[in-house]
Amino acid sequence: MIELSQIKKAFNQGQPNEYWALNGIDLTLEAGKVTAFRGPSGSGKTTLLTLVGCLSRPTSGRVRFKGQDISGLPERFLTEIRRQSFGFIFQQFNLIKGLTALENVILPGFPTGRPRAELITAAEEIFEQLKLSHRRTAKVEWLSGGEQQRVAIARALINNPEVIIADEPTANLDTALSREFMAILEGFTAEGKTVLLTSHDPLVVESDAVHRVIGMRMAVWSTTKKPCFSSQQSSPY
Repeated sequence: MIELSQIKKAFNQGQPNEYWALNGIDLTLEAGKVTAFRGPSGSGKTTLLTLVGCLSRPTSGRVRFKGQDISGLPERFLTEIRRQSFGFIFQQFNLIKGLTALENVILPGFPTGRPRAELITAAEEIFEQLKLSHRRTAKVEWLSGGEQQRVAIARALINNPEVIIADEPTANLDTALSREFMAILEGFTAEGKTVLLTSHDPLVVESDAVHRVIGMRMAVWSTTKKPCFSSQQSSPY
């Protein structure tokens, strides 16, 4: 579904503080699976997700999405692909204070041209799925951490994306809420969605919900695939 070919990404290129976050990555990511990227800060995990999710461009190399080379597309086309195909769950949730949970969720749907009534209906269906219907009219600053995360998940789902991208989604959650998030992930894959996430949390990367773990290091990366029958074993991919 997603192919990366000789991907390199530099920041401050040509300057004294030039830094190569990614240096020659070749990688294929399967549809309908949960793939977790783990590694220390600075290893390029988040940078890789921004490239896949059309939030930035590689310095060199090719990114292909469903067979289409999207690396050199004009920004307006990247925006359209990002809007229609990807949903994002950020570590800090990035919810807009002063707005209700419902208002936060439907915001990404407005640029698609869908009627407000249709967006509200879709949002309420997602809230019911996430057991959050009773909080849909509450302002997001009044919600608990777990409730805020579920609002962020609902927002990521409002345009029915094929791919969910989550950057350290359990970093600010306790163990119980982290397990709840992983249960939600299993529901995503049951619906045929592809999930890409970064995490330092063993509860996440060792979960049965994760099909593949990719370990990243500074300018070096390795990959393992976990068999579905066990979350404790791994084999070369």
